[in-house]
Amino acid sequence: MSFARPQWRRAICWSLSLICLLLIPTTQAVTLPQAAVAAQQSSPPASSDSTPTLEEKKAAYAALANILENNDSRQELIDQLRQAASTPSTSAAPVLEPPKATDEDPTVLESVTSVTREYGGEVASQFAQLHNNIANAPHKPFNQQTFFNALKHFVVLAVAVFAFYWLVRRLMSPFWHRMGQWGRDKNRDHNNWLHLPATITLAFIIDLLLLALTLFIGQIISDNYHGDNRTIAYQQGLFLNAFALIEFFKAVLRLIFCPNYPTLRFFHLPDDRARYWNTRLSWLSGIIGYGLLVVVPVVSNQVNMQVAALVNVLVMGIMTVWALWLIFRNKRRIHDALARLADRSLSFFALFIRAYAMVWHWLASAYFIALFLLSIFNPGDSLKFMMSATVRSLAIIGIAALISGMLTRWIGKTLTLSPELRRNYPELQKRVNDWVKALLKLARVITVLATLLLLLNAWNLFDLWHWLTFGTGQKMVDVLIRIVMIVLLSAIGWTLLASLIESRLASDSHGRPMPSARTRTLLTLFRNALAVVISTITIMILLSEVGVNIAPLLAGAGALGLAVSFGSQTLVKDIITGVFIQFENGMNTGDLVTIGTITGTVERMSIRSVGVRQDTGALNIIPWSSITTFANFVRGIGSFVANYDVDRSEDTEKVNATLQAAVQELLENPEIRGMVIGEPSFAGLVGLTNQSFTVRVSFTTQPLKQWSVRFALDDKVKKHFDAAGIKAPHQTVEVMQTGSDVASAASFQALPPGA
Repeated sequence: MSFARPQWRRAICWSLSLICLLLIPTTQAVTLPQAAVAAQQSSPPASSDSTPTLEEKKAAYAALANILENNDSRQELIDQLRQAASTPSTSAAPVLEPPKATDEDPTVLESVTSVTREYGGEVASQFAQLHNNIANAPHKPFNQQTFFNALKHFVVLAVAVFAFYWLVRRLMSPFWHRMGQWGRDKNRDHNNWLHLPATITLAFIIDLLLLALTLFIGQIISDNYHGDNRTIAYQQGLFLNAFALIEFFKAVLRLIFCPNYPTLRFFHLPDDRARYWNTRLSWLSGIIGYGLLVVVPVVSNQVNMQVAALVNVLVMGIMTVWALWLIFRNKRRIHDALARLADRSLSFFALFIRAYAMVWHWLASAYFIALFLLSIFNPGDSLKFMMSATVRSLAIIGIAALISGMLTRWIGKTLTLSPELRRNYPELQKRVNDWVKALLKLARVITVLATLLLLLNAWNLFDLWHWLTFGTGQKMVDVLIRIVMIVLLSAIGWTLLASLIESRLASDSHGRPMPSARTRTLLTLFRNALAVVISTITIMILLSEVGVNIAPLLAGAGALGLAVSFGSQTLVKDIITGVFIQFENGMNTGDLVTIGTITGTVERMSIRSVGVRQDTGALNIIPWSSITTFANFVRGIGSFVANYDVDRSEDTEKVNATLQAAVQELLENPEIRGMVIGEPSFAGLVGLTNQSFTVRVSFTTQPLKQWSVRFALDDKVKKHFDAAGIKAPHQTVEVMQTGSDVASAASFQALPPGA
C-alpha cells in the first residue's frame, strides 16, 4: 500500500499519536503530543476540530495494523519510536513519519524463505523449550508407599471399568447379530436400501450409549474409592478421560470394520482382514492414548518431568515405527483391495477410491509422524486434537458418502410424467430428466467441495466459518447462488417455451391434426432463434455476475456486427428473403417446385437457403436471394392440358367422339376419379395444319396428381384411337428441283409408301 495520499498520511499520524499517548509518560521532557500536532500540521487539516472523528480513528487503526503486519515497516516504526524517546528535552519536538511501504511485491523465493524462516524458528523454539523443561524441571522425591497406594486404587478402577464394559457389550452381542441380519434381509430388496445404513447407525449409537453407561459407573466407583486422596482422584479422572476418548475411537473402528458382526459391515471385507486391522489399530490407539493421557501425567506427577518426557518419547517413537511398518507392509495389499472396491463401486466413487489407493500410505505416514511430533511438544492436547480431527474427518466422509450415494442413485432414476403431458408435450419428459440430472450432478460436485473444506477445517488448516461469513467466501457463495438461480430460471424458461413449440410440431399419432408444413418450418426457425437469444442473454448475465464488464463486449459486438453487415450483405438478403417467403407460405418441405431451370422436391429449408432434390437424385442448394420467381405444383390444385394430333383426312366428329369415350372410360376408374376435380373440359378442334389437326381436353386434379391422370389418359386415348382406326398424321418429304437438268431430277428414286 502507498502512504502518499493525504488521508492515509493523516490516519497514520493519528495512530502514531495515540500510541505515543499510551506508551510515553506525561512527565517526560519529549512531548509526543507535540509530535502528533506537528505531523498533523504537515498535512492539510481534515476539519477545524482538533479531535479526530470516528472514521479517522478507524482509518488510523487499520493503517497501524498494516504497518505492524509488515516486518520492514514495523522495524522502521520501532526505530522512530526509540529515536523519539532518546531525543533531548531541549530539542525540537520529534516528527514521526509513516514508514514508506514499497510497491514491489516480494518474489516467490523471498516468500518461501520468509515462511521457512518463520516456521523453522517456531520448531527450533519448541525444541529449545522442550530441552529447557526437561533440564530445568524440579526433581521430586519418589515415595514408594504413596506410589503403590495410588497404583492399587488406579488398578481397581481400571479393572472394574474394563470388566463392566466387556460384560454389557457381551450381553448386547445377540441383539447386534439380529440387527445385522434384519438389515441385510431388507437390503436384498433394492427399494429398502436405507434400512441397512440405518441399522448400522443404530448399532453404533447403542455402542456409544454402553460407553456412556460404563463411564457413569466408573465415575461412581471413582467418587467412592479414592481414599480421600486428591492425587488418587486426579489420576482416576485421567484414566476415565482417556478411557472415554480411546473407547470412542475404538467404537468408530468397530463401526468401520465390524470384526465380530460381518452383517453390520459397510463394505465387503474378509473377516480375517477386518479382525487384523481392527486389532492393530485398537492396540495403537490404546497404547498411544493411555500412554500419553495416563502414564505420562502420572509419571510426571509421581516421579519427575525428565522421566515423563523420556517415557513420552519412548512410547511415541515405538508406536510410530510400528505404525509405519504396518503401513508399508500392507501397502500393496490395501492398494489391490481398494482397486477391487473401485471396480464394484459406482463410477463417481470409483474415481476417488482409485485416487486414494495411490496415496493412502503417504497420508497415513504423515498422520503418525505429525502425531509423534505434536506429542513431543504437547502430549495431552495433541492426542485429543488428532483423535478429534480423525473422528470428525471420518464423520464428514461418511455423511458425504451417504449424500453422494443418494444423489447418484437419484441421477440413475427417470421421472415419468402423466400420459396426458407426454402426449401434449412429447419432449418435456426428456428435458425435465436432463435438467434434474444436471442439478443432481451439480449438487454432488458441491458436496465434494464442501467435504474438502470441512476436512481442512477439521484439521485447523482452514477457518471455514470465517471464510463463509467475511470477505471472499461470502462473496463467492453469493455469486454461486446467483449463478445457479440464473441458470435454473433460464432452463425453466427454455423448457417451457420449447415444449410449447414442440407441442405444435407434434405429429397426429394421438389424433391431433397435423400442423401444416409452413407452421412446422416457421416454428422450427423460431425455436432455433429462441435458443440463441436465451443462451446469449444468459451468458451475458453470468459474465456480469462474476464481475466481467459486459459494456465493452456489447459495444464490441455492435461494432463487429456493423463491420460484418457490410461484408455480408448477401447473407442478410438471403435471410430477409427467406423470412418473407416463409411468411407468404411460398413453399414448404415436401413441395414440388420449379426454381429457374431446376424442378424437384423441397427437401430442407434453412434461414439462408433451400435444398431441392431433382428426380436424378441431385440435391441443389439455392440461396433465397437468388430466387426471383418459382413455381409451386402443390398449391391448391393440379392441372394439365392434353393435345392429340390426328391425320387431316380423319372425320372431326368421329375424333371428338372417340376422345370423349376414352375420357369416359378413364373416369370410370374410382382411383382415377378420386384424383380428378370436377369434369374434364373438351375444347374440340384447336389447331389445323396441312397434314393434321389437333383436339384438346383439359383436367383439374388434386395437387401432384396431374401426371398420374395424364399417363392413364394417354393409354386410354391410344387404345380407343387404334380401335376406331384413327391415324396419326404422316410425315411427308418435299423434293425441290435445283437445276435445269430434268434428267438429273428423274434420277431420284421414289420413296416407298409410308416412308
